[in-house]
Amino acid sequence: MATAKGNKYIKRILWTIAIVFALMNIIAIFHAYKFTHFSDKVSKKTDANTLTTAQNAGVLFFGIDNPRPVNTDKPSQAYTTVKIKNNKLIECWSIKTPNSKGTVILFHGYGGDKSQMIDKSDAFLDMGYNTLLVDFMGSGGSEGDTTSIGYFEAQQVKSCFDYLSKTGEKNIILFGTSMGATAILKALHDYSITPKSIIIECPFGSMYKTVCARFRVMGAPTIPMAGLLVFWGGIQNGFWSFNHNPEDYAASVHCPTLLMYGEKDNRVTRAETDSIYNNLQGKKQLVTFPECGHENYLRKYKKQWTDDVKSFLSN
Repeated sequence: MATAKGNKYIKRILWTIAIVFALMNIIAIFHAYKFTHFSDKVSKKTDANTLTTAQNAGVLFFGIDNPRPVNTDKPSQAYTTVKIKNNKLIECWSIKTPNSKGTVILFHGYGGDKSQMIDKSDAFLDMGYNTLLVDFMGSGGSEGDTTSIGYFEAQQVKSCFDYLSKTGEKNIILFGTSMGATAILKALHDYSITPKSIIIECPFGSMYKTVCARFRVMGAPTIPMAGLLVFWGGIQNGFWSFNHNPEDYAASVHCPTLLMYGEKDNRVTRAETDSIYNNLQGKKQLVTFPECGHENYLRKYKKQWTDDVKSFLSN
């Protein structure tokens, strides 16, 4: 009798565990989809602080709607719109300056677009470089509504590099921030492109680590949901996302690299940054900004950023 009751009790526990685990997976599937798919049905990202209790419950189960990024500004200089064919049709802005020293290709971060790179483009133009501002797939004028957080975007880095190489440009510098920096590192790991140098801002150490960071920012536990989110995000988008590790990609980088980091970054740790820096194989320099988080460094440190980049490129 006692054994029968004990078996029932164990079965209930096992069923409860199974139901909870299934529910967590369902929630992770919805969140992963929203995280990697932009929506044309919303104009701004869902703000959890303005939602009702019922709406908050919906966000908890189904995730936050991310609007498809749109270009909100245009360069002040004359520019040409360029379309480059890759896994998606990629839209770029090409800006020329007389007697250029080379061309800098600029890649934006997650949820961004090429118009957010205009201030960086202006800085490079002032230094005497042509610029090519790029919309990754799913953003701005490019095709699609998805992002792979730098994984397939690496193919687009290669395509933009190849496009410029075919024009005869010899001095190509790759610049990327956050996801853009990650895509650059993966492109150098996966393909035989040879930029003169790269400038990368706040790349994350791994897909798992960056998802964990987002959970910590929200004050939520990382285990087990972060792992489930990474798993389903990769499955939905056709790659094994646990292998998406910029810390490992860095070991394939042999060109000169300027790595930049904000010391108050709550999305990328200093340990991740140091790991990437240590794995870089070529000449390298690390610059940090004490009062910056995961943000545009030009807003607080325009002179230092400009001086450090100018010094790096001149050397």
